[in-house]
Amino acid sequence: MNYKINQRNKVLRAKERGIYDKKTVYEILDAGKIAHVGIIMDQQPFVIPMSYARVDDTIILHGALNSRICTSLIEGMPACITVTHLDGLVLARSTFSHSMNYRSVVAFGTARQIEDRDRKTKALESLVEFLAPGRTSDCRPPNKKELNATSVVEFKIEQASAKVRSGGPKDKQADLDLDVWAGTVPISQHYGDWQAAEDLKQGINFPNYKEGIK
Repeated sequence: MNYKINQRNKVLRAKERGIYDKKTVYEILDAGKIAHVGIIMDQQPFVIPMSYARVDDTIILHGALNSRICTSLIEGMPACITVTHLDGLVLARSTFSHSMNYRSVVAFGTARQIEDRDRKTKALESLVEFLAPGRTSDCRPPNKKELNATSVVEFKIEQASAKVRSGGPKDKQADLDLDVWAGTVPISQHYGDWQAAEDLKQGINFPNYKEGIK
């Protein structure tokens, strides 16, 4: 199933890289950890990096009750959310033809506040599970005071587009004989060794879901 295409989400530059099917959009969102949320307040653009979770066709965000970004979203301000993965450097024979391999999503929509206590708790759990699957099985859930101090919003994805570039350099035919190295430099994100907190009680081993977070 595809998102409807219009001037808001249509990919104009390198349009052949534009993808509009929900499966690809979801895969790119699910592979990320940080989203950049853009809004306009008092004619001034603001773009804020935030942790997030995708739940079906919504993106869950959270922040302090008095945070500017959450307050604006709750008021129904239109927003744009982007997630980008840098997969490699593309080194061409000419400086003009250099590029990057990447996967990105631009999503448009409006958000609404989650006020129901049970739904709010579940949404916060989804944020933790999105970062570390299995983590909520052995952690203390938020108490009433913590819930009351947190604003949780769900951003309905009304429209979105993905943009993907892969492969090697695309040099001009006239540059192929230049004595210049050309190719790609892959970039990947990986998890390092787990480091226990300095104040961790003795005898606590790594959780059984550790191997699934990598």
